[in-house]
Amino acid sequence: MTQQFYVSPEQLMKDRADFARKGIARGRSVIVLSCREGIALVAENPSVSLHKVGEIYDRIAFAAVGKYNEFESLRQAGVRYADVRGYSYNRGDVTARGLASVYAQSLGAVFTADTKPFEVELAVVEVGGTPAEDHLYRLTFDGSIADEKGFVVMGGQTESLNEALRRSWQDGMDFPEVIRAAVGALSGDGAGEAGESGARKLGPELLEIAVLDRDPLSSRGSRRAFRRLSAAEVAAVLGTQEE
Repeated sequence: MTQQFYVSPEQLMKDRADFARKGIARGRSVIVLSCREGIALVAENPSVSLHKVGEIYDRIAFAAVGKYNEFESLRQAGVRYADVRGYSYNRGDVTARGLASVYAQSLGAVFTADTKPFEVELAVVEVGGTPAEDHLYRLTFDGSIADEKGFVVMGGQTESLNEALRRSWQDGMDFPEVIRAAVGALSGDGAGEAGESGARKLGPELLEIAVLDRDPLSSRGSRRAFRRLSAAEVAAVLGTQEE
């Protein structure tokens, strides 16, 4: 009979965490930024159908990095949760905080009980009436949850991207300004704005960008705040022409 090797709980948790971090770090980055007009979600994503950002409910959006099949299953579960809660109670009872708590419980349970943890990092964001009322929650693979202020960076070189955004982001910006700041950070791999030494060129075909409008009723006549930007709109914001 084969004897199983003993692994301490501390070592097991460390190995799982290292495994998940390596998988997430290989993913292309996603940046979520609050601004005067709402919340912008900017992802480096060459796929036109496998989305990394999406709508959850009226004023709530979702962004993720990592394994697509894992975070897509979480996104779909979040949509079902929001629909059922909004239908059973009131649409105002569906909040980013409640959804983030549900995601944290699910991620924590998988991390501790399953053989393999989810290789994902999530952001659940809700646009408020003012920038101060915006909610940006960041969730990691082990179920940890953080209430971020201003912007969230996930995947890739997060430290360098955070540093670049601290230099360029301000909460009084509008959508074009924060989108250009995010794309500049992504293009320079966190080293600076696009066009500097070592920077990469990210055109509309390599970007997935969506926004949560702060006042969609007056701007578009809809209570749904989520709006995905087309390649032509992205090109206009970046000042480039779509090839």
